[in-house]
Amino acid sequence: MSYRLGVDVGGTFTDVLLVDETSGATWRAKTPSTPSDQSVGVLNGIGKVCAEAGIALGQVAQVLHGTTVATNAILEGKGARVGLVTTNGFRQVLQIARSYVPGGLAGWIIWPKPEPLAALESTVEIEERLASDGTVIRPLDDNGVRAKLRALRGRQIQALAVSLINSFANPAHERRVAELAAQELPGVPVSLSSDVLPELREYERTVTTVANGYVQPQVKKYVDTLAGKLGEGGVAGQLAILRSDGGLSTAEAATAAPVTMLLSGPAGGVTGAVWVARQCGYRDLITFDMGGTSTDVALVQDLSPRIGRETKVGDLTVRASSVDVRTVGAGGGSIAHVPELTKALRVGPQSAGADPGPAAYGKGGTEPTVTDANVVLGYLPPALAGGEITLDVEAARAAVGKVAEAMGLPSTEAAAAGIVDIVNENMLGGLRLVSVQQGFDPRDFALVAFGGAGPLHANALGKLTGAWPVIVPPSPGVLCALGDATTGLRDVAARTVLRRFADLTGSELATILGELGDEAGQRLREQGIDRADQTIAFEVDVRYHGQGFEIPVELDPAWLDDPDTALRTLAQRFDAEHDRLFSFLLSVDHELVNARATVTGPRPSVAPVQLRQTTGDPSGAVIDTHPIHVTGERVDATVYDRSKLRAGDVVTGPAIVTEMDSTTLVLPGHAATVHPSGSLLINPVEA
Repeated sequence: MSYRLGVDVGGTFTDVLLVDETSGATWRAKTPSTPSDQSVGVLNGIGKVCAEAGIALGQVAQVLHGTTVATNAILEGKGARVGLVTTNGFRQVLQIARSYVPGGLAGWIIWPKPEPLAALESTVEIEERLASDGTVIRPLDDNGVRAKLRALRGRQIQALAVSLINSFANPAHERRVAELAAQELPGVPVSLSSDVLPELREYERTVTTVANGYVQPQVKKYVDTLAGKLGEGGVAGQLAILRSDGGLSTAEAATAAPVTMLLSGPAGGVTGAVWVARQCGYRDLITFDMGGTSTDVALVQDLSPRIGRETKVGDLTVRASSVDVRTVGAGGGSIAHVPELTKALRVGPQSAGADPGPAAYGKGGTEPTVTDANVVLGYLPPALAGGEITLDVEAARAAVGKVAEAMGLPSTEAAAAGIVDIVNENMLGGLRLVSVQQGFDPRDFALVAFGGAGPLHANALGKLTGAWPVIVPPSPGVLCALGDATTGLRDVAARTVLRRFADLTGSELATILGELGDEAGQRLREQGIDRADQTIAFEVDVRYHGQGFEIPVELDPAWLDDPDTALRTLAQRFDAEHDRLFSFLLSVDHELVNARATVTGPRPSVAPVQLRQTTGDPSGAVIDTHPIHVTGERVDATVYDRSKLRAGDVVTGPAIVTEMDSTTLVLPGHAATVHPSGSLLINPVEA
């Protein structure tokens, strides 16, 4: 037998999912995260899940890992001291940035501008200059470079970033600087902009390269430590790290380009949702991941997540491909409050977190949270996970009662219903960001709900969006780990072209894309993926000539079979996307700005779970009845143990379906059908 391990490290818990590739059987474990050394929590979880499955650590063939190490380094400001080498005259490129201030006029007054990741004192200029076509205008001064590198050595830098003007067109000068740095700064990792982001726009290229250097030492230390401890523990399988775009990198590739893994965690959830939707027969979906502090949403078309060209972490925005995930400050721990001035109920973005957490958890929390409101309404029964977790109903009522008193509401249940309605509307806003505001009708998509709190609110979000069915996967609380375990290796090669279509032929475009595909494909071959097992996809950034921005357009490789029509087809696709986004077109020539090739290895052959079929009667899974409050009325809901449900069972609302890591609420007028793969498909019941 062959086993794969998906590991997702969160702020509170580390989720581990073990998959038997032959049978599709899964085992899951949750262990407390260990922020001081995340590898400790990971190894604890791996040991626990392997013990539950009754296998030895040596039987694990692969460990696929989504991690927040790079993200936390930026959010906590604990990255490396970075030195930056720029072309003479561009020393303040990070300070000038794009002169963007959030919040309009008020931002100029109250916005504290974040400090660049490379200090001005650690930034040096060197004599050299390249033209935009890569020709040398001013040769590199080796002696001058050595002197500047020695100055950085005096600053005791821990990483070096090199971003020279127009190096995207010719990397020779940057590579020479790297050679000199190996002599003058031995042991200091070097990030070159021509490797990290070989595209035009000096600020985006520089800040992305500096971010790569900022997190690189910490990521390398973590990955090397984890790989070493896995080996010592008897895990002989390969370690791979999830990228922000949903693909995997080997540990070595991730260490070389850690900026590609800044959104490793959320990407795992989207990847897992795609795998689940495919098993259920749906190709267009919106993902809905609700945790304790925030909710992440993303849109997937034809089983392909929409990939954005920017990654945002806190105040930092870098140019690195990532799944287009939008985050809303709404989660199970979001605190409800009533401002004295307006007396209008607000929910979040403040959160009770894991300590002390919601009042119902009995850890000393007293603030009313979304979880407390769900307890008051009966959506969360007092005993969960087979009695392993007991909720303090009276503490939840006392917390939510403060909201009822502040607003003058007639009952605690009325206040709880208001809290749930508001947090649902907040999450609806996030769902609209990835659907309606991008020109998509949510009614054309299924809604895949996961995370610890997602299934509890999913039915209500289905009603608000009209997205049916609502799909609740098995083990929704550890779906991110499933995403890690069900994706393949990926690499991307990019190049700036900057050619008007009138000055470009289809054959030239095919040559450019072919070279990029070979470049990325070669890197995957070095990671053990044969070319015959690779899948290639092309994307180009196109704009109208004279426009200040471009739009990414997927390019079907089949278009290149007919070079005479390839550019015309590409222009038509760009026009359609431009019209969808902005509702107008321009009668000017098109311009190709950047080209990218994404090469992906095969997805693992994990057999889907097939539940035993039944006649549709779920009575064997009933464990209790529990009163709940819906639209102001008290009704009795049937409580089911999800592990006892079988394929074809139909759970009619009002109902509560419990499992180890989450709880699903089925509202009156709706029914959840158990799919053979184990997912619950919630739909309205026709009158």
